[in-house]
Amino acid sequence: MSTTSLTSRLPVPAHAARLREALLAADFTADGLLELLGAPAYAALARSETVPALRATRGDSSLETLVRLFLLQRPVSRARAAAALPLEECLEDGWLVRPGEGGDEEVGASVDIRPYGGPDGQDWFIVSDLGCAVGGAGGIGSKEEGVVLGVGGASTTLAGITVRTPVSSALDLGTGSGIQALHAAQHATLVTATDLNPRALDFTRLTLALSGAREAELLQGSLFEPVDGDTYDLIVSNPPFVISPGARLTYRDGGMGGDDLCRTLVREAGERLNDGGYAQFLANWQHVEGEEWQDRLRSWVPRGCDAWIVQREVQDVTQYAELWLRDSGDHRADPEAYAERYEAWLDEFEARKTKAVGFGWITLRRSAAVASGAVEPSIVVEEWPHPVEQPLGDTVRAHFERQDYLRTRDDAALLADHFTLAPEVVQEQVGLPGAEDPEHVVLRQNRGMRRATKVDHVGAGFAGVCDGTLSAGRILDAIGQLMGEDPVLLRDRTPQAIRLLVEEGFLLPSSPV
Repeated sequence: MSTTSLTSRLPVPAHAARLREALLAADFTADGLLELLGAPAYAALARSETVPALRATRGDSSLETLVRLFLLQRPVSRARAAAALPLEECLEDGWLVRPGEGGDEEVGASVDIRPYGGPDGQDWFIVSDLGCAVGGAGGIGSKEEGVVLGVGGASTTLAGITVRTPVSSALDLGTGSGIQALHAAQHATLVTATDLNPRALDFTRLTLALSGAREAELLQGSLFEPVDGDTYDLIVSNPPFVISPGARLTYRDGGMGGDDLCRTLVREAGERLNDGGYAQFLANWQHVEGEEWQDRLRSWVPRGCDAWIVQREVQDVTQYAELWLRDSGDHRADPEAYAERYEAWLDEFEARKTKAVGFGWITLRRSAAVASGAVEPSIVVEEWPHPVEQPLGDTVRAHFERQDYLRTRDDAALLADHFTLAPEVVQEQVGLPGAEDPEHVVLRQNRGMRRATKVDHVGAGFAGVCDGTLSAGRILDAIGQLMGEDPVLLRDRTPQAIRLLVEEGFLLPSSPV
């Protein structure tokens, strides 16, 4: 992989449509790459390991030429490039350059172009700095302050959890190479993308143009400064959330102390949302001695908003420091310099009494009822490190809809309602082999958050017959008769369990059948 160096001139999208046609004609798509490279080399390329892909592109087809140019950063002859691309236009617009070593006989790419499959089968292209498409096991290894990364795990995670309902306005804050703006352009009438780094706005423009998407409003500035006073139906941000002892790299280090950048972003988002609008972020947060991390995050939630915060991972301070030292290539530097930087990270954490760092998702939803005080805000903060099934946008939206439902129902209303068992739920019985009865019963979701919860015999029986036909109270009466239990006592003790099953998505409120 070539060493990243920020080019003084970025491409212009003047002939992006012609370039897009050529890329598609050569099958330079996510599916085309998988077929050409094979699964192992394709997966290695996603880790920025290029040797398997180099071995798989020894031929002279147009697709192999494009892979070598834009993904492997290898120059090719002008003849090969002209067979695959509108060469003169690509040179004129700056997508291709003459690297110098091979003179006019060779051309090379000025940027990384990465095929990316959209949620509905679209063929998109994410444009980023050379060598910075995704990062790898050893990090991107770049110390260039204004470097612009391509699509990686964090980007796709945020894209997957974002609520995708049609909206009038969407804001991609800290747009980077523009992947969130590209997704938002599919369901938002107006997309605004901001970034502190002006080069990131140029890359977003290229990503949108090469993907055939509508143009976005592009504004330079920090956090909400460029859009002061404006409000949106959707705000998304994969911000520079790394908790570091300095702002070395714009794409990851926010320049504020500790987790202040993420806290500020979340707190200020509430007043930027229209009623019913969502703000969705990836974030890091400190685990501080003497403070519960859940309480720390609850304090971030702005007035007038419901919130769902999910902690996906926790690293101790040494793991965290080593991860980001590798990301910037410091582990390959002089040992003394590496040790000095490592010490600086640990000094920062010690000064802030930080014992670990959490990573996860934060979703806010603006609610007029909450803002007016008519109802209490729903703030759910939980730890869920287990596998989930993306995309989760519909799951996120359904979570808030269930919260709306539950806070309008007292126990009597809950028992009068009808429910259906979510279609992906299965039942597991756990106990010793040969035992007459299981020790406990587990309900498990096979989709979405893939939750599992223990239930007693009443809960299992109740869930099993929820098909929308009978009200919850009628079902409990029947269970009481079958099990010889007092129906009045069942009606008294069961609503809490029903609430939990509804809150976690095992039971769905339904109209009577």
